[in-house]
Amino acid sequence: MPSTVTTTQPAYTLSPRPHWWAQARTSFFWMVVIGFALRFGWMVVAHTYKFRTSDENFGFGWEMGRIGRAIAEGHGFSNPFDIQTGPTAWEPPLYPFLISGVFRLFGVYSHASAFVLLTINSIFSALTAIPIFLIAKRCFSEKVAVWSAWTWVVIPYAIYWCTHWVWETSLSALLIATIFWLALTMEEKDGLKLWVQFGLLWGVAALNSPVLLAFLPVSGLWGWYHRAKRGKRSLAGVVLASVLFFACITPWLVRNYRTFGQFVFLRSNFGAELRMGNGPWADGTWMFYLHPTQNVYALAQYRQMGEIAYVAERKRQALEWIKQDPARFLWVSFKKFVYYWAGTPKLSKFPPPEVKNSLFLASSVLCFWGLARALRRRKPGAWLFFWLILSYPAVYYFVFPHARYRHPIDPEIGILAVYLISEAEKKSINKSCTPAPASASPASTPSATAPRSA
Repeated sequence: MPSTVTTTQPAYTLSPRPHWWAQARTSFFWMVVIGFALRFGWMVVAHTYKFRTSDENFGFGWEMGRIGRAIAEGHGFSNPFDIQTGPTAWEPPLYPFLISGVFRLFGVYSHASAFVLLTINSIFSALTAIPIFLIAKRCFSEKVAVWSAWTWVVIPYAIYWCTHWVWETSLSALLIATIFWLALTMEEKDGLKLWVQFGLLWGVAALNSPVLLAFLPVSGLWGWYHRAKRGKRSLAGVVLASVLFFACITPWLVRNYRTFGQFVFLRSNFGAELRMGNGPWADGTWMFYLHPTQNVYALAQYRQMGEIAYVAERKRQALEWIKQDPARFLWVSFKKFVYYWAGTPKLSKFPPPEVKNSLFLASSVLCFWGLARALRRRKPGAWLFFWLILSYPAVYYFVFPHARYRHPIDPEIGILAVYLISEAEKKSINKSCTPAPASASPASTPSATAPRSA
């Protein structure tokens, strides 16, 4: 008779992950498509493209919107406020020119223009998931990469900025994340292609938001140092990247010199911003009532003196106050540091009391904790995270903080937070899988009369 083979079924089976998730979890295509769909859908459902008109559309792009309007109407790069004041360098050029192009095609301050600009911002934001994934996978693991990227795709905080603000914020986040990734991979690649990308990206970043340049020396030195450790030469690449960077920004520098009769590096308004964060009534927040759009006297002074002289006077006032009361300046700067990482309060209360600020602070705490753990475990790129978080926000501790000012480095903050959570989850799983010490059974306990081996 043929022998019968019996098979025993396991007591339970692990349910596999859904097939779609196994494919989509690491797919850049689905990250970008779903990220854009969520942002675009929210913009449509919430009508975020319908800006209020009671302030003569100033909330539609603020100073950048005003400059974009001036360009579209044939007045050139000028008039950043509510009246005609002439040529300006109050803002960097890239995003105002983007606004002007959209205005020319779809109408000045129209709903269609707002819809197009917020759609472009949503594309920038959705694309940021790609460098987030690449950075996290290289520095930590694929698991951290997957959850960091998908957190960015779905988190409402990231969706907010690109669907409510006609500003350069979302593009800045994409640029910094992409440059961060390039710096991480410099040590592996040969040839000049990488240096071409590095120089051009930094040129675009400078024209988009000069404050991003705080990370330029760090990222360049990082790439050079790690290439040197591998015995790779970098001089030709550094020279090429530098030439391309200056080729990008030089036309704007020449324009500023010809317009104002003196050197102006990319934008002119630092002195005014410094004064709006420092002075007799400084409390660590933005003293918006000193801004020319909020203060009739300041606007008249700006128009009479001209932009360069006005900014110089505001800078002089701020520095004079700092010299007269350095202790007060240090205290106010400390409050700005807290507000930058904990969230700016609606009212000048210290520490900030709002619940939303508690969530903002929680993300910062997770970031710092994750960074400390990454440094302690010597994770690849941990020190590059450190230098980014140290260098980029520094200027805001002395000017004034705003929640928007943190967003360009939110991708890296999110990666560090997810890494910390993954480490905590790993520790929890390891503890639950550790077998309990076996207790001695009577059968295995040697009797008192049993012979013992020598």
